[in-house]
Amino acid sequence: MKLGPATLPTYLVCTIWAIYLVDLILPLRLNSYGIIPRTTGGLIGIPLTNFLHVNIRHLISNTVPLFVLTLLLSLFYRKIFFDVILLIIGCGGLLVWVLARTANHIGASMLIYGLAAFLISSGILNRKLVPAIVSIIIALVYGVGMLNGLSPFHGFISWEAHLFGAVAGVFAAYLFRKRKTE
Repeated sequence: MKLGPATLPTYLVCTIWAIYLVDLILPLRLNSYGIIPRTTGGLIGIPLTNFLHVNIRHLISNTVPLFVLTLLLSLFYRKIFFDVILLIIGCGGLLVWVLARTANHIGASMLIYGLAAFLISSGILNRKLVPAIVSIIIALVYGVGMLNGLSPFHGFISWEAHLFGAVAGVFAAYLFRKRKTE
């Protein structure tokens, strides 16, 4: 059975919503499992942080960009879809764990910034028309908001996760630049 391009993005977004709702209903305190830099317990947050959100507003603000960017990844980079996501989560999360300020870093923003940076960088590096056009559109749509999210002046926002997610996305674009993507 062949999956459509929206299947994996839909599953990802539904999983994030399901985790939020389960945590809302049951007293599990899943948010405590984010990335807490330089602590042994904080290592568990590297794979989990993208699935955890502080509140409904945080979840809603991440839902649309996460769906759109994973859909674009699925459409234009189908063969490396999982590789890109795993590299962004792993490298971005590890950088947050090593270098970020002491806090509990949660939310899908690290993955969102990583995906946007990957799509923009890959479109430039691959020099193919359609991915280049996609990268320009992403830069125009998300560019200003992304720059604002990199500002360290918002104490409640993990600008470090945004930054290191973007760094991991650029690294993924460079690393996978010669791999067959579709």
